[in-house]
Amino acid sequence: MSEPTLTDQRTVSGVSIRLEGVTKRYPGQRGPAVDAVDLEIAAGETVMFVGPSGCGKTTLLKMLNRLIEPSGGKIFLGDEDVTGQDPDQLRRRIGYVIQAGGLFPHMTVGTNVGLVPGMLGWDRKRIAERTDELLDLVGLDPEVYRDRYPKELSGGQQQRVGVARALAADPPVLLMDEPFGAVDPITRQRLQDELLRIQEELGKTIVFVTHDFDEAVKLGDRIVVFDVGARVVQYDTPEAILAEPAEDYVADFVGAGATLKQLTLTRVSDTDLHTPVTAAVGEDSAAVVARAEAAGERYVVVVDGRGRPVSWPSVAELSRTTSVPGTRDERLPVVGLRSTLNDALDTMLAASQGGVVVTGRRDTVAGVLVVEQVMAAIQSTRNEVRG
Repeated sequence: MSEPTLTDQRTVSGVSIRLEGVTKRYPGQRGPAVDAVDLEIAAGETVMFVGPSGCGKTTLLKMLNRLIEPSGGKIFLGDEDVTGQDPDQLRRRIGYVIQAGGLFPHMTVGTNVGLVPGMLGWDRKRIAERTDELLDLVGLDPEVYRDRYPKELSGGQQQRVGVARALAADPPVLLMDEPFGAVDPITRQRLQDELLRIQEELGKTIVFVTHDFDEAVKLGDRIVVFDVGARVVQYDTPEAILAEPAEDYVADFVGAGATLKQLTLTRVSDTDLHTPVTAAVGEDSAAVVARAEAAGERYVVVVDGRGRPVSWPSVAELSRTTSVPGTRDERLPVVGLRSTLNDALDTMLAASQGGVVVTGRRDTVAGVLVVEQVMAAIQSTRNEVRG
């Protein structure tokens, strides 16, 4: 029996997906690209498709929204057979995120996000409200980014807009085709954390293709390991696949260091976070210093009007000011509750700091994690793995 996943505790707005004998044959090819795949994905779960290049995982993903038409078999969303449904109508019910966001360069961010709601006949006011709500959800201030064009955004920001656009009409299903493959490692980690946070809040059914097994372990409630022809070699939780690969092929695909990967399953939320003293921008510095000293704290987390971290000054630094400064520390080490301990350690090392600020829903401060806690948790997990 499989372990309960996050979907047991969170709100679920997704629907189940069921594939029955789904097949794709291309003329002139000896065997099918996708060969009679049967698969069930529970509502609200994130399922990762992994496997070697050319194994059929992307073809299978694109058949779910009929960007590629199946040669045979049936696809169900919930209890509804959508195999013969009009593809354009179907796509408006399924969010789709590709590498680099796939934004229309001549349209503003707001217009890109509001595209599908506009096609569905929503009025302007409703589209504008939804656009601002989603930009806020993906961590982009609507006032700042709504009227910008894609070329004015970084790769990570474009990808966030791509996710917002895919969610615009509140689809139950989100398909993601290697969406974070073209960004640098630090941005990629932040985008992964953002997706985990959004999924915690929305509970969509997400199907995600990746070449990166570590990404699959971090993001997936379940992982499908495919071989050629999209043969399902193993379909299980990350924990089960790491602990008991179904075949030598899976063990080879997982690669060396499976024990180390097991350590990355531990989330920041699994540790006892320290509750820091926080201060609002503009607050009287002397009062904040007194509060921190009374609590025995040497550092204070400064937050903006919505509880999001801005900086992490020492009490000594604050004591040299009259009011709490609002200057944003661009190198502030921040991870999310669903980040792995591996992410937290990487972030500390990159920032040359002995701790990280942890954020929860809507990027508000959830606590602080220090390097000693990470090392203790890793040692504990290592002992469990050995045991």
